Amino acid sequence: MIDRSSRGAWSELDAKLRPFVARRVHASADVDDVLQEVFVRMQRSLPTLRDDERFGPWVYRVARNAVADHHRRVARHPIADDGATAALLEHDGRADRDVTSAEEELSAYVAGFVAMLDTPYREALTLTELEGTSQAEAARLMGVSLSAMKSRVQRGRRRLRALFEACCELDVDVRGRVIACEPRAGGPVADCRCR
Repeated sequence: MIDRSSRGAWSELDAKLRPFVARRVHASADVDDVLQEVFVRMQRSLPTLRDDERFGPWVYRVARNAVADHHRRVARHPIADDGATAALLEHDGRADRDVTSAEEELSAYVAGFVAMLDTPYREALTLTELEGTSQAEAARLMGVSLSAMKSRVQRGRRRLRALFEACCELDVDVRGRVIACEPRAGGPVADCRCR
């Protein structure tokens, strides 16, 4: 049985984490599932937390990992999704798309591809690219130096690009902006729909 003071602490933590998770998970029904996973992971790993002062950043790292794992599951099993991802990936059939629409279409895949990266790169890109956190703030949140964060972001970007290029044939203009995207046969994502 959970005593009243502990119940209040969990409720307060839920109130802080719910908006954080809700901004990163498209389906509102999945927010509760991801939060439950966060609390389970916290409960299991809390005894291993060595520095009580690092509790806040640790909680958000656990939440980011749970969100990334959720996106990874959705990317691997898109049928299990609630339809939000399917709507983003729906093909409109136009032959001549402008640069903006090609980039917007491709951007729908970024979170799923970021979720496929190894943990340090996934966390770095989630914070800096998907959430818009500065690299300095991301370094502070993750407890690493700024130079380490910059390295992780650069390596993560290279690995992310390699994943995209393995899955899709990207056509870019002279400025490096995506103008077209076609799936490659036998790419790492079997049901890549970036056409």
